Amino acid sequence: MRTTTRVVLAMTVVGSLTMTGCAYNSSSSDVYTASQAQREATVRFGTVESVRAVKISSNNGQPSGIGALGGGALGAVAGSAVGGGKGSIATAIIGGIAGAVAGNAIENGVAVQNGVEVTVRLDNGDLRAITQSANGEIFQAGDRVRLLSSGGVTRVTH
Repeated sequence: MRTTTRVVLAMTVVGSLTMTGCAYNSSSSDVYTASQAQREATVRFGTVESVRAVKISSNNGQPSGIGALGGGALGAVAGSAVGGGKGSIATAIIGGIAGAVAGNAIENGVAVQNGVEVTVRLDNGDLRAITQSANGEIFQAGDRVRLLSSGGVTRVTH
């Protein structure tokens, strides 16, 4: 197989695998799954006590391996194009390892999104802390908010 063909094939595989990791997975207060729509939610009111920025990992800090696999394949193909004979085997191995490390790091970086932890004092005096994606809705201490709870999921909205 020619080097150009291998590169195109590897890029196609890596691109396909990468795109499967881009499926939309949100913990935003304004994104509902199909199973959450048209379900009754409990509504409680309260006042924001504090807000802090957090990072939310959609893969729970555990990469799927797609980034490492794709990066390793691309790195191996690119590495094999350097040198000739046994030298290309060595550079393919080095390229594969470097690509796997880079692909894993990229996958973890893509899986992290900005979030917000909102601590709310409910009208009955109880405190609740809810973490959700930062979706443009700004919360500040003293704001009156609603907590919408259904099926173990709670959202904070104005």
